[in-house]
Formats: sequence, C-alpha cells, structure tokens
Amino acid sequence: MRKLKLIWDFRGHAAAKTAEHHEKHLAEYIEIEALDLTITGHTHLNEMHSFAFMVVNEDCMPGVRDALKPHRGEIYED
Repeated sequence: MRKLKLIWDFRGHAAAKTAEHHEKHLAEYIEIEALDLTITGHTHLNEMHSFAFMVVNEDCMPGVRDALKPHRGEIYED
C-alpha cells in the first residue's frame, strides 16, 4: 500500500520550535485515535522554514487530512 507524507509548514523565527512542538501533537493524535501509524517527525530547512510531518497509509489519509488539515502532502518513500 502506498504511503503519504502529510506536511504542516511553519515559517518565521519560531518555525523550528513550532515544528518540533507540532510533532508532539501529531503523536498525541495517533495515540488518541489508536491509529496504526508510527512515523512522525520534523525537519528544519533553514532558519525561517521548518515543517512537521506524519506518514499515513493512503486509505486512511482522507480522515486524517480532514481532521488535521495539513498544508500539503507528498508520496512517502522509505
């Protein structure tokens, strides 16, 4: 099954800390909803742009997308 990486972008001087904090909320959501997901993370692109992400199976993407409203997504490759 194809996996998708849902991404939440953060910009500005606080982007790095905000992305790190948002990842914690993604992990909490996975636990509360008892989802079979294990991949979350955050990436710092530069001092003004960071993002948090969650990897989901394609079949559960619509529910997660509608609940959490990611900014963008892409196909995930291991």
